[in-house]
Amino acid sequence: MFKLPSWLRWLFLALVSLSVTIACNQQPNATAPNANSSPSAPLVSATNNWVGYSGHHVAVGKDFFKEAGLAVQDLFFQSATEEMTAFLANKVDVAWLTSGDAVQLIAKDPTVKIIYLVDYSNGSDGILGRDINSPKDAKGKTVARENVLFEKILLQAYLDKAGLTEKDVTVKDLSAADSAAAFAAKQVDIAVTYEPYLTKAAAQGGGKVIFSTKDTNLIADVIAVRDSLIQNRSADLQAYLKATDKAVKLLNTGDAEALKIAGARLGVSADEVKTQLQGVKLFDLDENKTIAFNPKDSNSLIGNLELTAKGAYEYKLVPQPLKVETLYDDSVVKAS
Repeated sequence: MFKLPSWLRWLFLALVSLSVTIACNQQPNATAPNANSSPSAPLVSATNNWVGYSGHHVAVGKDFFKEAGLAVQDLFFQSATEEMTAFLANKVDVAWLTSGDAVQLIAKDPTVKIIYLVDYSNGSDGILGRDINSPKDAKGKTVARENVLFEKILLQAYLDKAGLTEKDVTVKDLSAADSAAAFAAKQVDIAVTYEPYLTKAAAQGGGKVIFSTKDTNLIADVIAVRDSLIQNRSADLQAYLKATDKAVKLLNTGDAEALKIAGARLGVSADEVKTQLQGVKLFDLDENKTIAFNPKDSNSLIGNLELTAKGAYEYKLVPQPLKVETLYDDSVVKAS
């Protein structure tokens, strides 16, 4: 029987082994699960510098998410624009935003849905004026406002009272903080801003709040997620909302520890948080079930979304009209 030399046998075996390894490596891999579909994956939850999002901060600080069995990665942005950019880049799962910001996200990514009404501004957003006694006095004045939908809607609601539009004023596009600072420095006649800047800038700039969101639903804040998260992690989202609800209830009762936690995140005192929240209507889970998505209720989010979607199209922030019923999904709220 013919025998191969030992060195040749070793070479042959090595080649066979290598070919088997390559063949195995070339077998198609099973599709890796999307991070959002894995119950163990952290939910990346993002907010920005708005007192209405204090429910999130308290839920983190009081470990309510952990108690619900959720791993939540907390991201904090100084502006809504930064948060929106991160969301569109798939770096955020759960975004706390104005309804106007959410509408613009949906226009870019139709899989995004609003699932929860966080709050209505109830005086915490407003317009500052100096020597402005009525809306008609705004004509020809210099106005500072950020180029974001909710500020445009707020300003237009005021100008409408005198039959004016932004074309009748000189607009400076500044952030809410910079708008307030410009008003305080008397560099502009009118400024659109919100707390914690609103009240301080009015006093510093020798003016007053000439219009606000008091007793309106002009500005709403919401929670937005992608549809894939609703489909794959509905139970986690329900737990998330229930944890948030515990925090909101503490804030609505003026719990001292909750106010302190929120203040630490926002960089203000607990007393300042308490004062600012007087201008905000925080919605709990029960109110989301009975009011937020109820078209028969005059305080529903649906009315706000109709106004917001219309404004987004008129200001050319979205390329085409949006149907309100495509903007939200109330299934998580109903199941919670």
